[in-house]
Amino acid sequence: MKLYLVRHGPAESQSATGRDFDRALTVEGRERVRLVAIELGKRDEVPKRIIASPLRRAVETAEAIVEALGLDLEIEQSEDLAPGGGAMALVRRLTAERARKVMLVGHEPDMSLLTAGLLGNWPGSFEKSMVLGLRVRARSDDGCSVESRFVLEPKTRRWVDL
Repeated sequence: MKLYLVRHGPAESQSATGRDFDRALTVEGRERVRLVAIELGKRDEVPKRIIASPLRRAVETAEAIVEALGLDLEIEQSEDLAPGGGAMALVRRLTAERARKVMLVGHEPDMSLLTAGLLGNWPGSFEKSMVLGLRVRARSDDGCSVESRFVLEPKTRRWVDL
């Protein structure tokens, strides 16, 4: 499975409701996500499935990616990608069902913790709108092997093969 891990784009510091759950992407954040998505498209790294945290900024990030790439797919939402959720269990389920080209949109520090859990070592953190490309393969012992493929740095859209 090609797995794309994405941190949501830059969001407002406070929502109108005062709830963290409701914080929306800023205009600049939506544009940064759009440009990152276009770069993914140029490199034929286009997801067939997108699963996002139910928090507004993550859903809006997923929506901006779908729109920028002209995808015809429904965005799924999963509590596993909400802050403190069970993202590792979600990856295991996706691997077991042999999913292909899946994008997960979540939050920090959860995306870094997930990456460290998958790779065994992750020295960095996810900038807002950053994309990490991985390859996940199922193993016969119900586990998986994971390798890094690339990082797409959001501010410069610099592509780094790993």
